[in-house]
Amino acid sequence: MSYPKIVVKEYPLLDGTDTPLVQRVGDGSIIKRFDRSPIPTKLTDVVCPHFLELKWAYGCPFDCAWCYLKGTFRFLPTGTKPVIKDRKKTELHVKGFLNRTDTPEILNTGEIADSLMDEGSSNAFSKFIIPIFEEQRKHKVLFVTKSDNIKNLLEIDRHQQAIISFSLNAEIVAQKWEKGAPPVARRIQAARKLSEAGYEVRVRIDPIVPVPEWGKQYMELIDQILTNFIPSRITLGSLRGLQSTINGSKETTWQEYLGESSNWGKKVEFTTRYAMYVAIIEYLGSKYGYDDVTLCKETKSMWEKLGMSYETPRCNCVW
Repeated sequence: MSYPKIVVKEYPLLDGTDTPLVQRVGDGSIIKRFDRSPIPTKLTDVVCPHFLELKWAYGCPFDCAWCYLKGTFRFLPTGTKPVIKDRKKTELHVKGFLNRTDTPEILNTGEIADSLMDEGSSNAFSKFIIPIFEEQRKHKVLFVTKSDNIKNLLEIDRHQQAIISFSLNAEIVAQKWEKGAPPVARRIQAARKLSEAGYEVRVRIDPIVPVPEWGKQYMELIDQILTNFIPSRITLGSLRGLQSTINGSKETTWQEYLGESSNWGKKVEFTTRYAMYVAIIEYLGSKYGYDDVTLCKETKSMWEKLGMSYETPRCNCVW
């Protein structure tokens, strides 16, 4: 079998070292490193480690008001409508990567798509991709989703190389701005079932929005999650909007919460973000003894203020 070329590049890491990593496989249309976030130097720079995307598809069937895909795909005739790429090409590129690379990586299938948006098809993505990853023990595949369609995942016996990450929010926030996505309670039940089936299940509480009584709303979400299952990791992120997202969004009420700028768009004002993070982190620790918490797309200054190490982040898309 003739595999596509693997392109390697020397990358600076957040801890100040440099290391050679895969930049792309072939033309980069299937496997490519997400490296658009520079190493943070200013306090307002966002921290985001360079992870690998597995771009098997693009788009999303849900209609979240703040979805960055509304900006990313604003010029496409299909908009955010789900589009599945050629499976043969995907298989060739994935097997070429898995068979010829040594540094363990997590490949994110949900950066430009909901990872479970194809589960109703006759050739469901989960049943296609997980067996390929199960042929080796070095790399893992990451699903990122708001879906509760886990039927196929539950039918897969071997899934040690798969990680499932559910994006969750306070119910009042989800009802208002995550239109089309399953209710939060159903997502949590899906996560519980997968955890009980032996999957590694992570949680993203993102974007946290400072709605009225946000403390009560997000502590109730924590209770919902932790009384059902224990995530292997919880990643927190606050509301943010790239200018392209803001321009492409028809529902604009969420934008009233944005009051600060970063190199990754507008964000909730710093002191409010800090208060939300502290409240959630302390509640997780005091009530549940849970401390495997990290941040997503957050500024260098916030990592430092919270006393967390941004040089070696263990966030949702990496080990």
